[in-house]
Amino acid sequence: MLKRQSPSTPERSRDLAADGGALSMSHNDSRSFFNLSQLVLSAGQIKPSPALKHSKVTYFEVEIVDVQSKKQICIVDKVPPASTLLDVKHKFHKACPQWYPSRVGLQLERNGPFLKDSVSIQSLAVSSIITLYFTDLGQQVGWTTFFLTEYTGPLLIYLLFYIRLSTIYDQVESRKNFRHPVVHLACFCHCLHYIRHLLETLFVHKFSEGHTPLKNMIKGCAFYWGFTSWIAYYINHPRYTPPSFGHKQVSYAALAFLEIEPVFQAQPTTPSRGSSCWYPVPTIHMRLGLGLVSQ
Repeated sequence: MLKRQSPSTPERSRDLAADGGALSMSHNDSRSFFNLSQLVLSAGQIKPSPALKHSKVTYFEVEIVDVQSKKQICIVDKVPPASTLLDVKHKFHKACPQWYPSRVGLQLERNGPFLKDSVSIQSLAVSSIITLYFTDLGQQVGWTTFFLTEYTGPLLIYLLFYIRLSTIYDQVESRKNFRHPVVHLACFCHCLHYIRHLLETLFVHKFSEGHTPLKNMIKGCAFYWGFTSWIAYYINHPRYTPPSFGHKQVSYAALAFLEIEPVFQAQPTTPSRGSSCWYPVPTIHMRLGLGLVSQ
């Protein structure tokens, strides 16, 4: 009968060491898995990467139609929503070079007001096609040119009468007759008035980038230049006589001129179709200026 041999001590120790190593490895794996799960839970739910959104820009088409004949002039295409009416005018000018932006008047309706350049195209859109009515505003001039032309004319015209040109007055009478001091005072006040206006136009007043039709400047110049020629002719005439009330009338009129507002005053008016322009309007100060040199 065979007897079972008991394992030797070294072999038994190796088996125990192997069993202990396997247990430690399984314990380490459990701890690693637990740490990984805790890390994932602390980080929160993993969010999927957002899909890229493809933005689609909608462009408008602006149809320009003549307000009188209702015929299509051109179509301005690919107009972004953020564009203004001024941008449309510039594109229209590229298509039709004879009409520069300041000369173009655009209306949403045939009998409606002219739209401002700052109006957004998106605010006018009802669909992807916008119809605007075109009106030729005529030749335009800037506001600075408008006022400089109006004020320079009276200054030069009055000086031509003051020096008594031979083409205006008889030279024989001009040499004989003595000039009253009030004539020199009137020339000084007149020149001071318009020089002040010219300096204010250049350095004080800030005008917008707007324009006005050339015919408005012609109207203003006709008033200013014509009225200046009328009063300058009589004040500087060789047969001119001093004011009837003497120095007292001259003194009061001079004080009124220095203390009261300008003799000429331009007031804004709003004609039909919504465009604003300026016209000279005579005021009470004009009569005070005439009182300075009235006979």
